[in-house]
Order: sequence, then structure tokens, then C-alpha cells
Amino acid sequence: MKPLEILSALPAFASMEPDSILGSPAFSMRCRLGEVVAAVRPAAIAPASEDLLQLSVTFGDEPHALGIARSPRFPELDKIWDSRADVPAPIVLALVERECGPILQMLENAVRKQLRLVGIGGEAQGDQLALCVADPSASEDGNVFTLTRSETVVSAFGVLRNLDLAHESIRSLALPCECEYAAVAMVEADFATLEPGDAILMPELAESSPTLVVDGRFTIDGNGVSPCHGDALAHVREAATREITLGEVFDATEGNLPKVEGLKAEAGNPPLRLVLDGKTVASGRLDRVGGQLALVV
Repeated sequence: MKPLEILSALPAFASMEPDSILGSPAFSMRCRLGEVVAAVRPAAIAPASEDLLQLSVTFGDEPHALGIARSPRFPELDKIWDSRADVPAPIVLALVERECGPILQMLENAVRKQLRLVGIGGEAQGDQLALCVADPSASEDGNVFTLTRSETVVSAFGVLRNLDLAHESIRSLALPCECEYAAVAMVEADFATLEPGDAILMPELAESSPTLVVDGRFTIDGNGVSPCHGDALAHVREAATREITLGEVFDATEGNLPKVEGLKAEAGNPPLRLVLDGKTVASGRLDRVGGQLALVV
């Protein structure tokens, strides 16, 4: 599985509304700004309306307000910024098209509707998104802009693929995790007769490499991360539940597996449980019976 597939399989993210995605500190929409790879992120500080060049634009037939903040990256606009109210609108719009063209094209590509620059706007009405577009690795804001928080914009921007999976708010999320030592075939009648003191011979425990079962949804082993599938096997797992971060699960997709100790024949092993179809059917400990490893109930 890939990190985005893992994220999409978690209910908290699968049900995440576009508004919540846009409001997440991990929001980072990859894009192209001309020939440069960039990212749209929440602006660290929302600019005041009077500090913006307010533009009227449309996506398709829908009117939107676009505010552009002053930036040395727009040198010609910067020269007239303080006196922009006195400059004829056609001249200002020509400078916007020339210097802000990459941002306008980026927005058109992101929304997937033709963007048209209508004219100089007045005071922006309604809720506005405060965003910036910059190098993805930059720690500071790049070009800051505001945009009408319309359903069109929110639904286009607020998708899971626009979350930065390297962001700490996502990587630090803790998930329950179980260590599994073996999976063996047993008939159902064997479970009905189990009593304390019974021993289930399990030579597989000496040969199997431990795997991790995360949130009952994924397994982590030497092959990376895979979705859990139901089966008719009896699974030998550690009785206690651990925690693993989502970042560690992502790392496992690249072969950086969490270190897990296997069971040893001597004393000191953790309590174990036998799980069938997601339910614990027996608890016990590892021991030797007749020279073979066994789960003693």
C-alpha cells in the first residue's frame, strides 16, 4: 500500500469534509507555478483587505474575488503599489496579467474551470481563504493571496491528496497495534474444548517472523504494508496492545520497518492470546511440551 491509500482507509480521514481538509495545518496542494513546482498552503497571517490588490475574476460563469498581496516577486506592480488607486485600471490589469499570470494559470488548473480576469474589484464580500504559494520546502510564505471560499473552490482544493503526509499533525497520529507471531490452521471443534492448562503445539512460533497488525486494518511485515483480509486461521498475538504512529506506518511502505522482537524459548515472553475472526478465543503463555513450542492456555 502507498501512504495515501493508507490514509484513505482510515475512517477519520475517509470521512473528512473538504472544509476540514482546507482548514488542516497539513493542507499543502502541490501545483506548478510556471515551470516551478510549488505548493499552496494556508497563509501564516491573513492580510488585511486594504493591503491587497482586489481583483474580480470568474471561474466559468461564477464570480469570485481574488486578492493579491504586495510582493517583490511582482517588481512592476510593486513600483505602483502605493499609488495603484490612481493608476488607470487597464494598466494595472495588464501588469497583473504579465506578472501574476502563473498564479492565475495555477488557480485555473486547480479549479479545473476557465479563469477570466474581469477587472479591479472593490471590497471582497463573504468568507475568504488566505493562502500562499511557495516552494514546497520553504518555511516562509511565498506569494500570499485571498480567494472567495466558494463551494467550487473548496471542493476542488479540499481533497485528501492535498494533505502533506510528512506534516507532523498527520505523522504523529497514534494507532493501536498488535504484534502477531504466527497464524495456524485449527478446526472449530478444537476451540470448544479448550480448558486452562491445555497446550496447543505450535512449532510455527519458532520459525515465523513477527508482523504488526495496525488498527485491525493493515499488516506490516517484510513485504511492507498490506490491507488485512479475513481468514479462517488462528492468529497468535501478544496480549497487550501497542501504539504505532501513522508516520511509522508510512515509513514501512519504504522498507523502514519498526523493530519487533520475536518470541524466545526461554521464560520472560509476554502473555499471548489466540485470535479467530477478530475475537480472542484463548489466552496463555509460550512454553515447551515434549520439546516443542506450545501455547499453554
